[in-house]
Amino acid sequence: MMQGGRLSKLSPAQIKTEIEARMYGDTVAAVADNPTPPQGTLRQCFVDFIDSKTGRTRELYETTLKRLDAYCPELAALNFEDIPVKWLEGFDTFLAKTSPSKNARNIHFRNLRAVFNRAIDDEVTQAYPFRRFKLRPAPTLKRAMSVEQLRKIITSPLEGWMEPYRDMWVLSFCLCGINVVDLCSLQEPDGLGRVQYIRAKTHKPYSVKVEPEAALLMERYRGERQLLYMLDRNADYRNWYQQFTRALNAIRDALNAIDDGVRITTLTSYWARHTWATVAASLDIPKETIAAALGHGGNTVTDIYIDFDRRKVDEANRRVLDWVFYGKR
Repeated sequence: MMQGGRLSKLSPAQIKTEIEARMYGDTVAAVADNPTPPQGTLRQCFVDFIDSKTGRTRELYETTLKRLDAYCPELAALNFEDIPVKWLEGFDTFLAKTSPSKNARNIHFRNLRAVFNRAIDDEVTQAYPFRRFKLRPAPTLKRAMSVEQLRKIITSPLEGWMEPYRDMWVLSFCLCGINVVDLCSLQEPDGLGRVQYIRAKTHKPYSVKVEPEAALLMERYRGERQLLYMLDRNADYRNWYQQFTRALNAIRDALNAIDDGVRITTLTSYWARHTWATVAASLDIPKETIAAALGHGGNTVTDIYIDFDRRKVDEANRRVLDWVFYGKR
């Protein structure tokens, strides 16, 4: 018999191993008698989960683990069964001290929930406090701007150092709101005039037709290591992204100094993506086509590459650019 109520500290998989070991006399395999700490602890599973991720997704999970360690210094000793709803509520209170945004805090809980789900799939645990601890997102303002604001960004004169950053923002818009990490790693267009890439966030192949407005910017900012210049001068996209973010703030201020009645409250890389979708919706482009253009879920790899779907996205992008650049609906 196991002593000291240690059964309650074991995961279902460990209990199964313990029972089988005692039934068949395999005392070596008995986890209750094994002094080595079990590898199914919450923190160990979190670390293993992080190792399966790459890029920005990996960074987000690493940040969550740092916040968990700060909240609970004894995290390494906790099993999944040691995390009740009250513990999660305490973590939320802890996060709120430095992150008042409910949606920002929810990112950490979604990451933690994903680790719980993986542990359940791997039969490490059956504990799941998220049945009672619900993630309810707070409503957010849509990150989109008017066509008038877009045209001001595209056409206004700027200081020389600002122009490349503005033009990269415009190029992102022209490529259906491509993310910065994917923009930085683009390769030469293929023989059909399309850029092909694996989207960093979803790891799915994607294809965008290069319209003349985009081709002009690509030629202007041609790089040596990649299609574009950003990684010629920076070790990776993160360094350039930090510069890009600061530059967009300066560009916003410079544009607002132009007294033409059009004011831009916020300018970030994400606004190119969300604004493309908003403009497309205003032109009555179907939601399914907008989703495919943004590379959202619901489209299989096969769907992305068949001519019918690709043609619909190409036509949608051309309509968006015609309206924004030339006023043609």
